[in-house]
Amino acid sequence: MASSTADTTGQEAPLTLDQPAPRVLSFWDQSAFWANLGVSLFAFSGAYTVLAPNTEGAAQISIAAGIVAMIIGTVVGGLMLGLAAVPGAKTGKPAMMLLRGLFGAKLSYVPTVLNIAQLIGWGTFELIVIGNAAEEMFGGGPRWLYVVVAGVITTVLTIWPLGSVRLLRRFVTVGVGVALLWFYIQFFREGLPDLTADPGPEGSGPFGADWSLFWIATDAALAVSISWMPVAADYTRHSRSTKAAFGAASGAYGLTQILAYILGLFALALSTGDGTYGPFLSVTLGAAFFFILVLREADQSFANVYSTAVSIQNLAPRVDRRALSIGLGALITVLALWLDMDDYFGFLGLIGSVFVPLLGVLVADFFLRSGGEWNTSADAPSRWGMILAWLVGLSVYQLINPGDAGVWTDAWVRVQEWLHFTKQPWMSASLLSFLAAVAVAWLVGRFVDRRASVSARG
Repeated sequence: MASSTADTTGQEAPLTLDQPAPRVLSFWDQSAFWANLGVSLFAFSGAYTVLAPNTEGAAQISIAAGIVAMIIGTVVGGLMLGLAAVPGAKTGKPAMMLLRGLFGAKLSYVPTVLNIAQLIGWGTFELIVIGNAAEEMFGGGPRWLYVVVAGVITTVLTIWPLGSVRLLRRFVTVGVGVALLWFYIQFFREGLPDLTADPGPEGSGPFGADWSLFWIATDAALAVSISWMPVAADYTRHSRSTKAAFGAASGAYGLTQILAYILGLFALALSTGDGTYGPFLSVTLGAAFFFILVLREADQSFANVYSTAVSIQNLAPRVDRRALSIGLGALITVLALWLDMDDYFGFLGLIGSVFVPLLGVLVADFFLRSGGEWNTSADAPSRWGMILAWLVGLSVYQLINPGDAGVWTDAWVRVQEWLHFTKQPWMSASLLSFLAAVAVAWLVGRFVDRRASVSARG
């Protein structure tokens, strides 16, 4: 659905949900936004989660197998992200407000609260990564100062979100592209070791991969992409067309995340124990180009904080997003000074189990059943059947991959034992939970439509 072609470059995102969203973002604006989100320091510091999925200690799959897992997970996750972007572009509604049409107004509060929690977690992790990277880049210094500066930059960007997106397109994206190219050239000059080397006794199959862990690694890569799914419409509601929204979200994000993760895996291959980012800082002009990536990381925390504010507005529609953004910026800064990244993989697993099946329900109802016609008003009726489909998908995910989340994981392991369920190497938690949610949501929708038709005839 294209918007007016009038000049609206001076317009900003609305302050409350009562105001309409200006359609001002072109395909290239959105491509720059998603491309920058795809390049994250998480791809460097978190690349090891692909090689040692759901385990502790040494790598369990080879770097080559990790690259294959990462590409598959990112491509599938990018397509899912593109699907999640379309409803916002078509309706002009933010992500959590759209869930009023999927679940009903009151029931939409459940995924809204979960989304707020995961976004605060992501925003906090981003500031932790920025602080750690800056500390390593400058050889020490006051880490708290790096975190506070990153928190301030994040908060300022959220005050003018659409202006920040345009800023990324005009200035930041080119610098990031040059930095990535520079590091690829330098790493190849360094000479990469054997990427197919068997990491240990667990290795089997092509590239030394244990395929039971290979699919867990794929799910880990997919979870990073899908973590943006519940916020995509917050930005694509400003898109000039649905095609631009889908193409930018699926294509630009997927491409740059693949490039960033492969670079992170190469860095692991070249690492000599000289810190997480040692391989980047040790090459010619490495510190200068790495500084670009560290500075750019603020767009990740900006996107998380802005979407947290918009998600809160689904609960309190008339609260000014600027006030919410300032409070949230201060909150994640405090949390980043207090917490660490020890539970990163468990965090990813929980995100995937919640939001992959949620997207499945959305796809079944928005694209296959309703044709995009949803009631997103404050009194939209509850739709318990869609909640059921979501919970079925979540259960499938947890049965296949309970993750590493303490008591939550222990409970699902007991369910596995009670059902005498044994995961098979070919099972992907993300894909099977997505398909299960689609199937149940479609069947529930057909049943409801048939009852409505019978009632109308009666």
